[in-house]
Amino acid sequence: MQNQVSNLDKLTLSNDFLFKHVMLRKRICKHILEELLHTKIADITYLEAEQTLDVYPDSHGIRLDVRIADNTNTHYNLEMQVKNPVSRTGKFQLPKRTRYYQAMLDTDMLQKGQDYDELSPTYIIFFCLFDFFEDSQRIYTFKRRCLENMEIELADEAAIMFLNTLGTKGDISPDIQSLFDYINNNTVTSNFTREVADTITEIKNDKKVRDSYMTYEMRMKDIREESLAEGEAKQKLRVAKLMLAKGSYSLQEIIELSGLSIDDIEKLKNDMHVEKQA
Repeated sequence: MQNQVSNLDKLTLSNDFLFKHVMLRKRICKHILEELLHTKIADITYLEAEQTLDVYPDSHGIRLDVRIADNTNTHYNLEMQVKNPVSRTGKFQLPKRTRYYQAMLDTDMLQKGQDYDELSPTYIIFFCLFDFFEDSQRIYTFKRRCLENMEIELADEAAIMFLNTLGTKGDISPDIQSLFDYINNNTVTSNFTREVADTITEIKNDKKVRDSYMTYEMRMKDIREESLAEGEAKQKLRVAKLMLAKGSYSLQEIIELSGLSIDDIEKLKNDMHVEKQA
C-alpha cells in the first residue's frame, strides 16, 4: 500500500488520473474553457468523468477522461495526451482517434427518434505534451471547410482542438500559457497555477482519492496484463498460420514453435480452409 501512496505523490498534472480529478473542480475547469474559447460560461455540468462509450456490443469502446456540458448544452471532452501514439501499422493515431471520438459522442448523444439538429455543439480538446503538427502553434483548431472555397464552413458545430503545451506561435491568455508551463515544468507562474497546484496537494491528501488511485492502479495493471496476453495469443496464431500456409512443417513442429495446442491448430486449419473456400 505504501508503494501505491508514493506513486500518487509523484503524479503531475499530465497524468490521466490526476488530470481528471483536477478538471472535476468546477471553478478550474470552467476557467480553462472560458480562457480557451474566449467566452463566458455561466455553469458546467459533469456528464461523467472517465466515461466508457461502447455504443454497440462489438464496437471499439473509448474511455473519456472528462465529459462536460455547459448551460447552453455545448458539450466538451477534455483529454490529456502525454505521448504521440502509433498504431501497429506505424501510423500516428490521433487524427483518426478524434474522428472516432466525435462519431461515438454523436451516436451516444442522439437518441432514437431525435432529429439531427438536436445534436449539441461539441469540442474535443486534447492537451498534448508534444507538437503533433510540428508548426509550433500553441493551439490547433479544426472545423470542416470547403476545399474549393475555404470561406465556406460546414456548420456542423463540431470542433477539435489540439493544445500544444510546447507551442510558441499564436495568442493565448496568460493563464493558459501559465497552465502550459505548469504542465511542462510543474512551475507555478500565476495565481491560476497556484490554485491548480494547491488543488493538486489537496487532492493527493484526500483519503478517498488515495483509495480510488489504488483501485485505478490495479485496474490499469489488469488492462496491461490482458493486453500483453492478447498480444501473445495473436503472435502464436500468426506463427501457426504462417507454418500451416507453408505446408512443410509437421504438426509437432507447429505445436512446439507456436505454443498452441492440437485443438487450436486444428481449428485454425479449418478456419483457413473456410477462408480459402470463400
